[in-house]
Amino acid sequence: MRSRLSLLALTTTLALAGCSGGASTPEADSKDTQSSSAAAAESDPQSGAKTESSLDDPADADPADFKDEAADIVGDFSDDELAGSLIIGTWEGSDTQTPVDMVKQNHLGGVIVMGYNLSENPTKDQVTDLTKKISGARTKGQPVSIGVDQEGGPVSRLSSAALPFPPLMGLAATDDSDLITDATTVQGQNLTDLGFTIDFAPDSDVTVGPKDKAINVRSGGTDHEDVAGVVADAVEGYRSGGVASSAKHFPGHGRLGVDSHESLPVSEKSIEEMEDSDLLPFKSAVKAGVPMVMMGHIGLPDAKTTPATLNEKAYSALRETLDYDGVITTDALNMKAVPQNLNGGETVKALAAGADIALMPPDSGAAQKAIVKAMGDGTLEKKDVVEKSERVVATQLATAEAQKSVQAGDSDAKEPKKVLTEVADKSLTVLKGECSFKGTDSISIVGGSDKEKAALKEAAEAEDLTVGSGGTSVSLSPSTSAEVAVGTAAPWTMRSTAAKSAVTAYDSNPYALRAVAKWLKGDLEASGQLPAEYDGSDKAPDCG
Repeated sequence: MRSRLSLLALTTTLALAGCSGGASTPEADSKDTQSSSAAAAESDPQSGAKTESSLDDPADADPADFKDEAADIVGDFSDDELAGSLIIGTWEGSDTQTPVDMVKQNHLGGVIVMGYNLSENPTKDQVTDLTKKISGARTKGQPVSIGVDQEGGPVSRLSSAALPFPPLMGLAATDDSDLITDATTVQGQNLTDLGFTIDFAPDSDVTVGPKDKAINVRSGGTDHEDVAGVVADAVEGYRSGGVASSAKHFPGHGRLGVDSHESLPVSEKSIEEMEDSDLLPFKSAVKAGVPMVMMGHIGLPDAKTTPATLNEKAYSALRETLDYDGVITTDALNMKAVPQNLNGGETVKALAAGADIALMPPDSGAAQKAIVKAMGDGTLEKKDVVEKSERVVATQLATAEAQKSVQAGDSDAKEPKKVLTEVADKSLTVLKGECSFKGTDSISIVGGSDKEKAALKEAAEAEDLTVGSGGTSVSLSPSTSAEVAVGTAAPWTMRSTAAKSAVTAYDSNPYALRAVAKWLKGDLEASGQLPAEYDGSDKAPDCG
């Protein structure tokens, strides 16, 4: 795995201190990104004005430098505007005017774009048209936050409109700190070009493997120190790419067997007991300068029926144990782990507990009105709401400045096609068999979904492999008959395969499958390092 020396040094320092891409192809990505960057350099994605940044590097943008400006902006807010500034709303359907009206009418601080807000195969132009409309909806100096869940792999809301990235476990498998940062820099720049200001990533949970139904391959692995290093690398990249990242889901969702989308998972460990384990990735994210941390919907031993998002002790632990002074957002408040039908009450409870941003309340308008009412009756102290708003606006201003720097060409982002190819090649992990395949000129694809089989066929033919009924048999499922089994998800999904050789690419994007094809042809020696330990992982050879 990753360099133990650097990770131990990071851990010591910290102790002393306290859903996949669509029709994208490698060839199209290269051309599209070049034209995108050229066009983006002409204008600020938030305002359409010519970019002009005072920064030498997007990563230099610090919310602390914008505190006075934020205070001036927030000082002019009415109570309605103040309340709305703490909400990132959501909407149903793909109508592009709805989010604009929501921001204007309820003075929202921003919105999040989900997959259901886009067409089945959205184009880059469709997405940028949407984000441009939304960004112009807010007044009085507060930039509009436009967020997205674009982790990579299974959590990729933008589908074909964005570059295809693997999940964090795929990045971790490269065992290359610089490459992880390069990859998230490219991803951040891609999102900046598309008009987004927040990526709710990286997932900073430590998975326990097969029993983890919610996080799974989204995690950087099963080792706390290794995941801490991967998370820090990712945060650094997002900073350089211009988007505000959000480490999630504090205090750690990876060991829980219940999906908080469906009901409330309860941790057997207290936050204090997690300090040297699940909290390590969050500590490393804070040390790396993460501007946002997402509170998870997780019950704790002393509050089993209350999600951490509504638990004051959880927020206090984040602030005090991690010495964190950045923005804290809730996880989506419309999830089933949170009490529903409260008419904005869930938002007031979250803010009273310590949240700065209420993410995706069931009804944004009701949430805004509930905040105003709570300020009036003393449930929320207005001075506390002002402080939260100033923290949020300062982060928005810093992000806007970072994005100007990216658009002006100051980002350290590498050529996307090269980075994505290197990530795919270095992450390919042998689970069974030899690191170098014997090599073949022809394959038959005998297992897997029709969509994945078609994608592997396209990738194989691009590498000059013949695909038909003969040759080496390859299955995209844990087949009992194929010579080679290829996984496109968490490595443990291939535990039952009887194939002589098995690899995982962690994802089914075109770059990942091209790496598989190169390995099958004998042109690539798989060097991916398995980021997870689980029953059966000892069968994997050391291909480092």
